[in-house]
Amino acid sequence: MIPVRAEGRLRAFAEAGVLVAADVHVALRLARLGGESDETVLLAAALAVRGVRTGSVCVDLTTVAETVVPDEDAADPDVPVVLDWPTDWSALQASPVVAVGAGAPWAPLRLVDGLLYLDRYWQQEQLVRRELDARAAQDPPPVDLTPLAALFTEPGSDRQRLAAAVAAGRWVSVITGGPGTGKTHTVARLLKLLQDQPGPRPRIALAAPTGKAAARLQESVQAQAQEVGLPLDLTASTLHRLLGWRPDSRSRFRHDAGNRLPFDVVVVDESSMVPLTLMARLLEAVRPSARLVLVGDPDQLTPVEAGAVLSDLVHRPAPASGRPSSLPEGDLAGLDAQELDQLANGVVRLRDSHRFGAGIGSLAEAVRAGDADRVLELLAAGDGVLSLEADTTGLAAEAQRTGAELLATAAAGDATGSLDLLGRHRLLCAHREGPFGVAAWNEQVSRWTRPVTAGEWYPGQPLLVTANDYDNHLFNGDTGVVVVSDGELRAAFARPGGIRGPELVPLSRLSSVATAHALTVHRSQGSQYAAVTVLLPPASSPLLTRELLYTAVTRASSRVRVVGSEESVRTAVGRQVVRASGLRRPQPGGRSDPTG
Repeated sequence: MIPVRAEGRLRAFAEAGVLVAADVHVALRLARLGGESDETVLLAAALAVRGVRTGSVCVDLTTVAETVVPDEDAADPDVPVVLDWPTDWSALQASPVVAVGAGAPWAPLRLVDGLLYLDRYWQQEQLVRRELDARAAQDPPPVDLTPLAALFTEPGSDRQRLAAAVAAGRWVSVITGGPGTGKTHTVARLLKLLQDQPGPRPRIALAAPTGKAAARLQESVQAQAQEVGLPLDLTASTLHRLLGWRPDSRSRFRHDAGNRLPFDVVVVDESSMVPLTLMARLLEAVRPSARLVLVGDPDQLTPVEAGAVLSDLVHRPAPASGRPSSLPEGDLAGLDAQELDQLANGVVRLRDSHRFGAGIGSLAEAVRAGDADRVLELLAAGDGVLSLEADTTGLAAEAQRTGAELLATAAAGDATGSLDLLGRHRLLCAHREGPFGVAAWNEQVSRWTRPVTAGEWYPGQPLLVTANDYDNHLFNGDTGVVVVSDGELRAAFARPGGIRGPELVPLSRLSSVATAHALTVHRSQGSQYAAVTVLLPPASSPLLTRELLYTAVTRASSRVRVVGSEESVRTAVGRQVVRASGLRRPQPGGRSDPTG
């Protein structure tokens, strides 16, 4: 939809699919309130709104012409887009709606070192920066690391021991690594180390950005609690529940800088999914004398909302003080120069995956490194673990085979077996809509597998929970399957300790579920399957990114099938998610030249 009031460059960029009506309307509203009419300023304002809408905290004016592309499905991919980008953004410095420099009085937009922000996001980014810098400047928490040797006795656990030591000796730390590298294993032993320190036992909070991730964190920690001697009643919650909802505000919480969280240790799993706004609220709510441990994989997909804070923290410039001197030199063996720099920011990356074999591990590392030739070489190996297929013949055969087995198992009332089969194979798509999207492929797989006489519900039907359902203890993103129980159809969902009859949910009690033969890669984040089929769209799709392909292939533990062209694979590996942010830069000094 083209905004009827858009003129000049605003209209041209809207017609090209770069801007949508909301971007233009907000820019025009700001201009009208501030008395601004320069079309370069109006375009910059609309781009700043677009940036937040598409996940960036700000707009880098020095690279915007090379990094901004039309939105998905907003323009015809077969028609080249030629845009008249401004070569001079100096009009921003004289605009009444733009605050120029870090110390300038408030205005709706702020220009600092070539980055243009909506001022709200500038303030949030500065809050995160101040909180991190203030905690790094504090004296480190006292800790006796002697017990670590007894907590990490497995071969190859040196990195895990190092991560626990760093997290124990800092107020803010990051434990990062790919799937199966032992992040939660490390967290459990870190908590045991802190629990056994002299003095009162620390009050511990476990949290994650979604209900599904929180439930998985709680299950993982409790599974190891008895082994390491942690309290068996440790529970996890969503970050929103931890901070405390306020009915009078959508962006503020009960716990904030004036009412801090009452915990000594706060662990946040799946931190790559935490956007800037939520991270700012978390940092101001955590007491300065409490440890904050962020856990996640910065190479996975970024949050739906603005910001990629975990990735920013991993890649922040190292402070002048260098790496912590309290760590034994032996624990630093094997770290490269970049990892030593990251260590100075409390970041330790776990590298050895125990979840999948060498084939998938090599593929994931090649994708992460951006080595398209190696990715294609591995996919072409034809070893039964990895494959690249040009059509969906193999997918159809696997879907029909698995669907028939799932139907028989679910009809027999075997809930546990049905859930096991559900985790055997998953189709992952980049898009929600269109010929390569989840909606179309859910219909296609249903045609392949659905019984001819089936009604709305049928045995073996895979389900996806699309909204938190606290009455049934289900969370957005949970998956289940329809099974026969006592002659009736019910939904079975995986629960800690396995499935028992009372935990099967009557279909009449489910309010927000959808059939889920296929999932978006975003939806699959944090889940694991024996095999995955990744359906890649054409190379022209803006959703094809390195992060998307990495997230998709690391969902599998034994086999990966990629359906698409070599060109699509190369495009995905070569294109990283570009989310403009100032957190990776040194403290801004107020320089305002937008051409950098």
